[in-house]
Amino acid sequence: MGLVDRLRKRALVRSLLRVARGVALVAIITAVCYSIHLNAVATSWVFLITIVLQSLDSGFWESAAVSVFATASLDYFFTEPLLSLNVENPLDAVNLSTLLVVSLVITRIQSRSRAEALKARLQRDTMEALYKVGQDLLAVPPEGIAGRTILEPFLSEFHLSAVCLFHSASLECHTAGKSNGDLEAKTRAAYIAGEDAAYPDLRILVRCLRAGGPVKGAIGFEGLANPELAAPPLAAFASAAIERAEAFQSATTAAAHAQTETLRSAILDGLAHEFKTPLATILTAAGGLRATGSMQPEQIELAEMIEEEAARLGDLTSRLMRLARLDREELKPRIEPVDAAELIEMSMRRYSKIWPDRRIRFRKLGDTSEVRVDPELIGLAVSQLLENACLYSRPESAVILQLTPEGESVAITVWSDAPPIPKGEREHIFQRFYRGAAASRVAGGSGLGLYIARKIALAHGGDLALLDATPGMAAGVSFRLTIPAASREAALGA
Repeated sequence: MGLVDRLRKRALVRSLLRVARGVALVAIITAVCYSIHLNAVATSWVFLITIVLQSLDSGFWESAAVSVFATASLDYFFTEPLLSLNVENPLDAVNLSTLLVVSLVITRIQSRSRAEALKARLQRDTMEALYKVGQDLLAVPPEGIAGRTILEPFLSEFHLSAVCLFHSASLECHTAGKSNGDLEAKTRAAYIAGEDAAYPDLRILVRCLRAGGPVKGAIGFEGLANPELAAPPLAAFASAAIERAEAFQSATTAAAHAQTETLRSAILDGLAHEFKTPLATILTAAGGLRATGSMQPEQIELAEMIEEEAARLGDLTSRLMRLARLDREELKPRIEPVDAAELIEMSMRRYSKIWPDRRIRFRKLGDTSEVRVDPELIGLAVSQLLENACLYSRPESAVILQLTPEGESVAITVWSDAPPIPKGEREHIFQRFYRGAAASRVAGGSGLGLYIARKIALAHGGDLALLDATPGMAAGVSFRLTIPAASREAALGA
């Protein structure tokens, strides 16, 4: 036997007991009034009072049954002819009819009044419980809001059998209480269907959680009294609690990222400055040793190597300082006419000395290569791309730079025979401080290079992109730096 059947059976038993009580009371009054030979009018008043008392805690049909029994008793025992249901006197008929009608009307009015009072009390209790639920949820700190935390006030304040919350972001179901109707499965099914669901036989109601957009989850109630009034605000409470937790999480994450990025920039800047002094000392000492003139050829070669490596480290330190500064500041290029080919050749000659085991080549397509840019910034961007190409390519492999006019822009393509960048990392490589798994294993770095290079390109009205494939070049990794041509800048200035 199901829960609803058991409840119906209990309600029927209580109803029959109330009818039996009323019938028994009427029978006792009948016996007493009959023994003392009370007349029909007086007895009818006693019966009427009894029916009114009966209707105080009984339903209409229960009181109506007692009213019919009282009218029959009045007719049988107190109306001539006695001990008969026949009525000879019209006044007696009026008396009997009056008793029946008045008792039924009073019973109906009393039943409606009790129902309205019950409804008002239920609404008041529901509003008080909703107020307490709201207070409980607001008392929970945002970092402590979780599925179970949200459900506990619902369970305690509304005396539910069980309550279940399905959250679409985590795809998890959280349940409080004990369900007899598989509430979790029904809550999940309602979310998948995107529609509210009700199971009256099981006293289960499921509401989808919406916040002005797509369904964010679903909440199911089992044993909720007055669901039409309580379910909508409870669902709104659950949705608001979820949004509050998500907003706090987003704010916390954003603040942590901002703090981390500020700290990283400060550390990079500080380290770069700290390196400058010892490097200058090393260079001065190496130059002084060579200047003495008393060194053997092997010692002179070692001193020159010290100078070259210290100069290289100094150059890297300077570039790191510039990257850290550009990361913090808004770029304002100082535009001037520049030959892009000369910028590229300058970087190529420099990196050919630093990376002698890389075959760095330059291709120029087209007749013109004049651009209007900030030469220091564009030189830094090209150097960063060339540095990455040499760093991640194999020894003795080729690194190719290509300059191509493209309408109102000029494209600088840097290709290297490096391992391809995984698809999952391609959309992140231009993010600040991001370094892929493979890149982290091959060499160290700050994760600022590509971010700053793209920032420089955007500041000039261009862009920096990772190419899927470069025509005329073998498989590898290609970056294309696009900057406005001089003709475009002139047109814009005009």
